[in-house]
Amino acid sequence: MRVYFRLLNESFGFALNALRNNKLRTLLSLLGVTIGIFSIIAVLAAVDSLDRKIKKDLSSLDKNTIYLMRFSFGPSEIPQWKREQFPNVKYDEYEYLKGSMNDVNQMAFQFFVNRESIKYQSATVSGINVVPVSHEFIEIEGLEFAEGRFYNESESNSGAPVIVIGNEIASGLFEGSNPLGKNIRLYGQRFTVIGVLKKQGEGIFGDSNDTSVFIPVNFLRRMYGDNNDALTPVILVKPEKGVDMDAFKAELTQKIRNYRGMKTDEMDNFFINVLSGFTDLIDGIVGQMNVVGWIISGFSLLVGGFGIANIMFVSVKERTNLIGIQKSLGAKNRFILFQFLFEAIILSLIGGAVGLFLVWIISMVLTKALDFEFVLSAGNVFLGTGLAGIIGLLSGILPAITASKLDPVEAIRTGM
Repeated sequence: MRVYFRLLNESFGFALNALRNNKLRTLLSLLGVTIGIFSIIAVLAAVDSLDRKIKKDLSSLDKNTIYLMRFSFGPSEIPQWKREQFPNVKYDEYEYLKGSMNDVNQMAFQFFVNRESIKYQSATVSGINVVPVSHEFIEIEGLEFAEGRFYNESESNSGAPVIVIGNEIASGLFEGSNPLGKNIRLYGQRFTVIGVLKKQGEGIFGDSNDTSVFIPVNFLRRMYGDNNDALTPVILVKPEKGVDMDAFKAELTQKIRNYRGMKTDEMDNFFINVLSGFTDLIDGIVGQMNVVGWIISGFSLLVGGFGIANIMFVSVKERTNLIGIQKSLGAKNRFILFQFLFEAIILSLIGGAVGLFLVWIISMVLTKALDFEFVLSAGNVFLGTGLAGIIGLLSGILPAITASKLDPVEAIRTGM
């Protein structure tokens, strides 16, 4: 065992000598490995960070949460012209389902609306996300408050002019003063601030509760009615934990069909969008991004492997005389083979370490520059190190075998 440790130490010394004595040649050879490891780990780190951000943004929502509406979250076999004829869900359908569905944890009614501007005295914040929704929404999404509260059932049902605002909106309108109890203007109406949400940070799709406001859905229904084209209604359904989702969706489908008086041979004119389907779609996209990253980076690793093999063949040629002397003094083929193999692996690991270091530096810079956390996980570091070692092993095996099979007499004569 001591012999192999000494062999490893000598190989490391030879690798460093190669770096020192042939700087440009070694640099160009290692560049392929560095770029390859950098490309793969950078892609994997970016995708992992993206996946972590998505899961964090969706962590407050149950994956079984259902969005019942006239639109589909994903691709549909139903022609677009047919989908455009689907009716919107109604508030009375929400009330009917809420009173008749089994195994429901919470159910809420919401409008998707255009972005608006909000005012307080001379201060204005534009492009805010308005969320008109019934009071059950807080139990579905689990909002966290810095100050105040969400509106209650009575305020929701009556359409009271109360509002809950995001953290950035509170900062933009009130500049550090307490917003609670203040009157702000939205849709040309006065709303009383009853709650301020905790700072969330930007969501993966650019949305965030920091730039959102929540108002009772019945306030907008009272203003615009239920048939306004600017309002897209949706019924949010959160089933009880452990419920059979297929049976639950079948019951929900039958309930809404019965309420609409649909015939047996008529197709559904609504979509039951389950959040887990959306997350599965995201996971599929993330997986495809990983595959594309591996394919692109694989070419760089291939080039890097050829570069390492090239430098090792050159090293064997330059040290032919030394190999002959070592063999004449009793060095076995195995010793010579491991010597060059370790050297190839060490050179490749150096290139890999540089690639990992570059990924770490860039991830630190991007994390500070953007409101997004890039994470270089320990798993990716181990993966990068392992890949570099494998590249060195595969690239060095042929030069090492060539060196180990040299005839000592011929090697000494050739070297002279």
